[in-house]
Amino acid sequence: MDNDDWITRLAELREAGMSCVLVTVMGERGSVPRGGGSKMIITGEQSWLTIGGGQLEFRCMEIAREMLQQGESQPRYEQFSLGARFAQCCGGAVSVFFEPLWNSRPQVVVLGAGHVGQALIALLATLPCQLVWADSRAEYLQHAPQGVRCYCETELADVVTAAAPGSYFVVMTHNHDLDLQLAEKVLRRGDCRYLGVIGSQTKRQRFRYRLEGKGMTAGELETMRCPAGIAEVSGKLPAEIAVSIAGEIIAEYQKDRG
Repeated sequence: MDNDDWITRLAELREAGMSCVLVTVMGERGSVPRGGGSKMIITGEQSWLTIGGGQLEFRCMEIAREMLQQGESQPRYEQFSLGARFAQCCGGAVSVFFEPLWNSRPQVVVLGAGHVGQALIALLATLPCQLVWADSRAEYLQHAPQGVRCYCETELADVVTAAAPGSYFVVMTHNHDLDLQLAEKVLRRGDCRYLGVIGSQTKRQRFRYRLEGKGMTAGELETMRCPAGIAEVSGKLPAEIAVSIAGEIIAEYQKDRG
């Protein structure tokens, strides 16, 4: 990518609903890899452009991804000396500005891509959210709407670990034991704004019993919505269940915004 194309890339990321950090070299002293104004765009998984490579760039990528992981919305300003610590022989110094962009959109993580998962993703894709969709079966993710970040993972718990702080989670896999593992993983994070698990009151009682046996408190378990969705919507069709869950998520994030 040409250095002049960073605005185009930011526009594409904004359209896709993906948060990123724009890294800019603000000033330099002495010999440095790239001069003032050099830019780099960093997301949780990718990066574009360069501020010079080496340990400086590696450390800036670490900082940017820590900011994304922590959901930081305020810019940061850092100064680096390019000496022995960075294993770079330039000997100069640079000041770098880190600007997080678009963290205000809530991240919704849907774990499971069966009939209800597909209906739910289609609805959520029309909302101002960052969508993450994961399943162990690649063929179920083939028709994801534009802007949805899809992960075909055998270990869906890794997707839970990588999610942004304050995410909204919906657990609806094809396996009840896996649903239980993922619900526990989400609850132990301690920072989710919503956890919905597809199922029934019987499933909820079974999950509560097993999670209490693993030391989870009643207060922690109260944050789990099972069955997920608005109680007044009692239909069993995938679209009806999806509307019910989407409505509950919308109510939650509107409440969080005050």
